[in-house]
Amino acid sequence: MPHPTRPAPLNAADAGFAARLEGLLPPGTISAPGPRYLEEPRGRWRGTGEVLARPRNTAEVATVVRACAEARVGIVPFGGGTGLVGGQVMETGPAPLILSLERMAAVRAVFPAENVLVVEAGATLAEVQEAALAAGRMFPLTLASQGSARIGGNLATNAGGVNVLRYGNIRDLCLGVEAVLPDGSVLNGLKRLRKDNSGYDLRHLLIGSEGTLGVITAAALRMVPRPAGIGTAMLVVESPAAALELLALAEERLAGCVSAFELISKQGLLFLDEVMPEVRQPFAGRPEWMVLIELGLPRGLDPQEALEELFVAASEAGLVSDGVIAQSAGQQAELWRLRESLPDANRKIGAVSSHDISVPLSEIPGFISAAEAALAGIGSFRINCFGHVGDGNLHFNVFPMPGHARAEHDNQREAIKTCVHDIADGLGGSVSAEHGVGRLKTSDMERYGDPAKLAVLRAIKAAIDPLGIMNPGALLAERA
Repeated sequence: MPHPTRPAPLNAADAGFAARLEGLLPPGTISAPGPRYLEEPRGRWRGTGEVLARPRNTAEVATVVRACAEARVGIVPFGGGTGLVGGQVMETGPAPLILSLERMAAVRAVFPAENVLVVEAGATLAEVQEAALAAGRMFPLTLASQGSARIGGNLATNAGGVNVLRYGNIRDLCLGVEAVLPDGSVLNGLKRLRKDNSGYDLRHLLIGSEGTLGVITAAALRMVPRPAGIGTAMLVVESPAAALELLALAEERLAGCVSAFELISKQGLLFLDEVMPEVRQPFAGRPEWMVLIELGLPRGLDPQEALEELFVAASEAGLVSDGVIAQSAGQQAELWRLRESLPDANRKIGAVSSHDISVPLSEIPGFISAAEAALAGIGSFRINCFGHVGDGNLHFNVFPMPGHARAEHDNQREAIKTCVHDIADGLGGSVSAEHGVGRLKTSDMERYGDPAKLAVLRAIKAAIDPLGIMNPGALLAERA
């Protein structure tokens, strides 16, 4: 496949361009961006940009995009700003227009009988969850950042979270999208159909594209019935291999009812002791490994009883040695607070290198042991391995030893990342499991991506966005 022609250089979104936009849009739509639009959670990048657009509807988004295309100005879509790979900030190059859909947060329609709701891209995930609950249903995507992460950003990055095991990524929960394409035309794809075989599925092309092919403005999302009973438990396991056997046992006994299955290591618990001692822990000693399991059961089944029976069976099989089963919603929240506090503790400690990888389930134990052994050959580190083991996604993060600063390992960061990613890739895994590629992992895409796939991605990008204005430098490395 021939290489697409590289687009001509872009122009900066300057004061003159801002004035032109102001003449096309209602007052208050265009302003200077505040600091939050130029930052990302880890503080690794500082974005550029002097012009912020906050449209109120899809027609205004189309006006903004059309003007950017005519002026050859880059566009960086900004959702909730929670992304961890730099997809929402552009550090170098001509200053882009920053496009926020925060004013487009309406729930357009709810169809309880169809288990569908239609929402605008600026709604936060928490607001979407609340709309589903008000309809007597549930929107099962769950993230630690759901109070600020916006549904458009979730779609653009194909967000996963803790319930992928049962409900899939957001790709599996989306029936249709409305989007503004790079020429300013509107893709009207908000059909609520489960079946539509009329050609290429453009919904799935836009989901996970990280704003490089267009701006998602609304989505038709799939709701699910709320489980009649929810059970949550923390169980101590001997090893990641035992955790996988426990998962298999749970799914065999409770087919289709295991909503979440999270692996937690001792190092994460020690980090909580060190920097977040207010987080209650269920065991007096800190086990080497434990899992957080959650069940969602239909009417007529007792979730606590189901967990007790699972514990007995797992104990008899030698898979678990201790456990706590939540007896109330408050206790469930406490167990989940521990899991959701692990990333906060990581940030307080300060990682040398963080990795969001996935491998086939059966390869998880081998990956962990191989990566730990390989890193020991680079230096002495603390490793906090945790994550959504039910879907093969691990957060494998490397930290300095006590008394040492992460800056001491700056010269080792690239070697650490390459070591971990090489092992994951060698086991048939991915170096970008759920956080996306952004600008952080474009070189990883080149290193580990299938050449045929990369060629197709570039051809699609060139065909849909020939000017290269959509989120320049994200997802695909810019060619010299």
